[in-house]
Amino acid sequence: MAKKKTTKKKTKKKTTSKTSPKRAVDKKRDAVTVKKIESLTTSIVKNSMAQKEPTFEIPTRSISNMKYNKKKRILEMGSSTQTRSLFNLGQSRKFMQSLLLAKGCKDLIAAEKTLSLRGMYYMGLHTIPGTKEKTFNDQGESDGILEDLEVSLDGLREELHVFAKKRGTMVGNITVVDNGDEINCRKMGSGGYAIPSICEPNVMQFKNCDADFILHVEKDTVWSRFNEDRFWEKHNCILTEGSGQPPRGVRRMLHRMHKELKLPVYCLLDCDPWGHYIYSVIKQGSINLAFESERMAIPDAKFMGIRSKDYERLDLSDDVKIELNDRDITRAKQIAAYPWFEGKREWQREIKTMLNNGFKMEVESLITKDISYVTEEYVPQRLKEGDFLD
Repeated sequence: MAKKKTTKKKTKKKTTSKTSPKRAVDKKRDAVTVKKIESLTTSIVKNSMAQKEPTFEIPTRSISNMKYNKKKRILEMGSSTQTRSLFNLGQSRKFMQSLLLAKGCKDLIAAEKTLSLRGMYYMGLHTIPGTKEKTFNDQGESDGILEDLEVSLDGLREELHVFAKKRGTMVGNITVVDNGDEINCRKMGSGGYAIPSICEPNVMQFKNCDADFILHVEKDTVWSRFNEDRFWEKHNCILTEGSGQPPRGVRRMLHRMHKELKLPVYCLLDCDPWGHYIYSVIKQGSINLAFESERMAIPDAKFMGIRSKDYERLDLSDDVKIELNDRDITRAKQIAAYPWFEGKREWQREIKTMLNNGFKMEVESLITKDISYVTEEYVPQRLKEGDFLD
């Protein structure tokens, strides 16, 4: 009788699912931020218990409370404050909104999670019981309250676990570690690496940087030309863009790479008051967010162009001229009067020439010379000659 064949049961190999690394958490910093929030709310409760009006102070965020530090070459916030009061009808809504978002930020920290500005708006949005009134009319209202909280708590948005929409791109001779993931910015294809909103050291570290400098351009269309032409590879640099006025994440990234990696920063922006102001924000800091200048401003950043004199110097076509409107002219005069531009002859000459010309120009106007003129001729020549505005 034939023996019955026995087959061994195949046992499935146990596989362990790979989980993405947990968000980098700075517990020490979080504890400090929570303490600041609790200190703010405790003082309000104490006033209430003592039958005093619940209030708290907010540093004034305006040009009148901003000063230019000549030694540091950055904008700083002054000492003026305004009182936000619960019993003041003109302030009670903002008072309530401030406490509502402060609680939301504390909850985020406790949960070790982050939320977008849009998410914070919805987190605090509800109809006040017994009324038809909503806590926020739109996101712009909640964004402004969050900025107030930053200056009141002397704590940055990132420390409150809130981030903005990603806007800005990078490519070049550097490897970064983003929340535990190693990103080789030399191999990012045509789209580049999207610069995150939070670029703090506990989240973002720099590794294997071979670049000699950083070239920051105003728009993604210009960035795409430089990337397609492999400018960053030929000239051994890092190429960034901020989609117009660069958001905090881009400015923080530029600041850190400049300071920690000792890389010079050159800016290629439009020849108009708005390009000039973008440079001002990168170099000296933002008027509205002067309290952030220490960690974002780059006083040594240089303005490469394009310049008012480029119209004649490069023999550009009349087709590239964009007539200055009344708003452009007013803005140009405001910028010329800023203390950090006022004493600089070259900048005064630059703005005056633009106003006398009566027109502005975009970086893309150089395409009228040749599709790759900006990457093969204009920028290499400026770098060779050291022809920059400071």
